[in-house]
Amino acid sequence: MNGERVNAAGDDGLEGKVAVVTGAARGVGRATVGWLCARGVRVVAEDLRPQVAQLAEAAPVVALVGDVALEETARRAVTMAVETFGRLDILVNNAGRTVNKPLTETTVADWDGLMAVNALGAFLHAREAFRAMRERGTGGAIVNVGSYTCTVALPEGSAYSASKGALAQLTKVIALEGGPHGIRSNVVAPGVVETDLLDDFREDSRAYLRSFGHLHPLGRVARPEEIAEVIGFLASDRSSFMTGAVVAVDGGFTAA
Repeated sequence: MNGERVNAAGDDGLEGKVAVVTGAARGVGRATVGWLCARGVRVVAEDLRPQVAQLAEAAPVVALVGDVALEETARRAVTMAVETFGRLDILVNNAGRTVNKPLTETTVADWDGLMAVNALGAFLHAREAFRAMRERGTGGAIVNVGSYTCTVALPEGSAYSASKGALAQLTKVIALEGGPHGIRSNVVAPGVVETDLLDDFREDSRAYLRSFGHLHPLGRVARPEEIAEVIGFLASDRSSFMTGAVVAVDGGFTAA
């Protein structure tokens, strides 16, 4: 979590705000926590992995170990933000899973597992964050981390694509209901990102991910920090008239 606080922090309205970031232990989530902290945001960093506690070694971060798909975890995250820092302004629903199998080999457990994390977990955290933001009366920003599969299909990704499509539609509903309360909701839709998401499944995960670079017109996959930049923008006042949008950050993958 390095990086100096930017001089223009006041311009983006982030200084002193409070965020909850799910899936914060690694990859895009960890990069997002660092980006926000560098701009004066206080963060509740949530993840199922105990390694998330490492983020709390650098203030102002508190860590929460929990299953994103449980109501209790969502409530604890929001309560922790309010009780520790006095408010909640930003929610980043970043936690996610993936399964790549042909339709005929995808099991009910595969489907339920992805929907639980990618869709249900985002819904639960958005619901609790929405309640807290509405009660405080000063608005807020909810940023959901989707995928290029929000808008295009992924072969051998029926459950994953469906879960990210559900996330995009959830985001639009939140935008409609949140508008009168000043609560904005947007989706970041990355292409392939070089993270350790597949480390648990493939020893060659980084090389495997990089091999998809040729599918992107820019000729490479994304770095976590590049996705965090867009998440941060959507969480900030710089995007104050954006809500209900699916923002492609995919190196041109969906341009064709």
